[in-house]
Amino acid sequence: MTDAWTPAQPRAAVLRADRVEFRYRDDAPVLHGVSLEVAPGESLGLVGESGAGKTTLLRILLGLAAPTAGRVLFDAEPLDRRDRTGMRAFRRAVQPVYQDPFSSLDPRVRVGDSIAEPIRSLGLGLTRDERSARVAELLRSVDLPTDAASRFPDAFSGGQRQRIAIARALAPEPRVLLADEPVSALDTSVRMTVIELFQRLARERGIAMVLVSHDLTIVSALCARMAVLEGGRIVEQGPTPRVLAHPEHPYTTRLLSAVPRLPAA
Repeated sequence: MTDAWTPAQPRAAVLRADRVEFRYRDDAPVLHGVSLEVAPGESLGLVGESGAGKTTLLRILLGLAAPTAGRVLFDAEPLDRRDRTGMRAFRRAVQPVYQDPFSSLDPRVRVGDSIAEPIRSLGLGLTRDERSARVAELLRSVDLPTDAASRFPDAFSGGQRQRIAIARALAPEPRVLLADEPVSALDTSVRMTVIELFQRLARERGIAMVLVSHDLTIVSALCARMAVLEGGRIVEQGPTPRVLAHPEHPYTTRLLSAVPRLPAA
């Protein structure tokens, strides 16, 4: 089955991959003509087994790597990694949340300074007092006490560290979050609380989100739409309830068969 994506209103997308291809030097292609998009306030799940190309696609969507062919569009304009001014605006608008909260936070840097780092590095022009107030607001938004700002990451559990990482991603007031397996490194007991946090933040702030995951249960809880990646190709995408209930591609069916039970849509 070929890529079934057909943009009804392509200019409505805030972030879009248009026939993206990628290969590492002297290696076989990793991505083959991948097209997908996410609109403001929408959550898109990107699923597939290890080696499907999910992380490579995420790096391209973050502007950390350039596609070998095809293009990435932000607000319908092609992303130009050589445009320093444009990339600064893009970095403010599109923020990552990584898988491992233990390695994504510098253990030598206080939590408040970690959260404020994007504000400083992106030149948002806030004074020190304004940055402190912003950090306190962000900590409250992820259900952490404001005095966490003065502490170091090793004082917090894995779930709390991921909340800190989410607060840092929210610091420059992004329009898109790109989350790479954001709960897979957490204990089962705290995964749902972080998922509920993502749901609330997306709803309250109208942020678009691309969630990379191999876990269909997580995608069903967080994402209105999903795309299935196999061997660097999108083999199926559409509304999550439809794809989960009536998969059209054998690979999607195989992924579903490996999940003992999915929550009711």
